[in-house]
Amino acid sequence: MTTTVGIRKQAGKTPITMLTAYDTLTAGLIDDAGIDILLVGDSMGTEALGYDSTLPVTVAEVKSRTAAVARGADSALVVADMPFLSIGVDSAETVRNAGSMLKEAGADAVKLESGPHTVEITKRLTQLGIPVMAHLGLTPQHINRLGGYTRQGTTEAAADEILSLARAHEEAGAFSLVLEHVPATLAREVTAALEIPTIGIGAGPDCDGQVLVSSDVFGLSESQPPFAEAFGEVAAEMTAAVDAYTTAVTERTFPAAEHSHTETDLTDRTATPEETNTDSSSDTDST
Repeated sequence: MTTTVGIRKQAGKTPITMLTAYDTLTAGLIDDAGIDILLVGDSMGTEALGYDSTLPVTVAEVKSRTAAVARGADSALVVADMPFLSIGVDSAETVRNAGSMLKEAGADAVKLESGPHTVEITKRLTQLGIPVMAHLGLTPQHINRLGGYTRQGTTEAAADEILSLARAHEEAGAFSLVLEHVPATLAREVTAALEIPTIGIGAGPDCDGQVLVSSDVFGLSESQPPFAEAFGEVAAEMTAAVDAYTTAVTERTFPAAEHSHTETDLTDRTATPEETNTDSSSDTDST
């Protein structure tokens, strides 16, 4: 069983593997493959729920999906992504929302899209026994402020801020840090500066681990960000399976005899319509 303590110990040693999951079946398949962390990302908004962005995702949706993933995971660490406006608005509500992911949904930790405002939140949550994974760089919940899904930390000032915030969240008690869509040189610097592990996505090869959205890895996405790669062709396999099923049904080759059950104790109940009508007429006449 992977723990937050174990993940911390992997810093600078065995690379950490993390993928997103939003349902029990997918979580079980990924877990069986030996992944370290299952992230129930708010990317469910675009990848599973049909939203145009992550912003509409609710606490209830994340909680439901987290519970489903937790039921499918035997070994991986399950991390729930806190959705837009679920933290930081009110201190008590922040604790309740984050705590419910562990207490009610079975998560092992929560992930916060981080900034100056989440340093004290991280400290408070960890004090209460809620492990926190921080997230700096491109934070999709801030796309309206950032102007889109653009690379972050590309100026000296921006890089300095990310490094400073990374250190602050480590000091506040975060057990790991996601770095998204930042220059590889900056990710290398942050990784070297921290004792907790960094997990990169579009942040180069020098982080302590890597994370991708599972639909990108499976080859299910119509388009991928420049830092992702399809490691399979699941979409093509699914399409081929549906085509084969449709053909079998329309050609009446499915279901076959091996897919059906005959109850030998029942009498022959396949009377023709003519026989049924004759029986009905006899009954009417006798009455």
